[in-house]
Amino acid sequence: MNLRHLILSLFCLLFIGIGVTSTVFFLEAREEYNKLKQQQAVSERRLAEAEARLQEQEKILDRLRNDPAYVEKIIRQRLGYSKPDEFVFRFKE
Repeated sequence: MNLRHLILSLFCLLFIGIGVTSTVFFLEAREEYNKLKQQQAVSERRLAEAEARLQEQEKILDRLRNDPAYVEKIIRQRLGYSKPDEFVFRFKE
């Protein structure tokens, strides 16, 4: 009878040990999963922002290729060019 209680106690301790170990393992795995989900959300947000910037740049590029008035406007703004009968006044800011 004493040996039977000892074996039963060992099995109970073994079962409890396996349960605690597996619980710790699954909690760590869940924590890592949550971190990866957060990283994925950040990456998806950055991707959406980059795609939006790309679309805006593609629109600008298309206008530069096809709209001479827009090209003239950009050249005037960025390079300070003017037509032959115009004067450009530059002020220090």
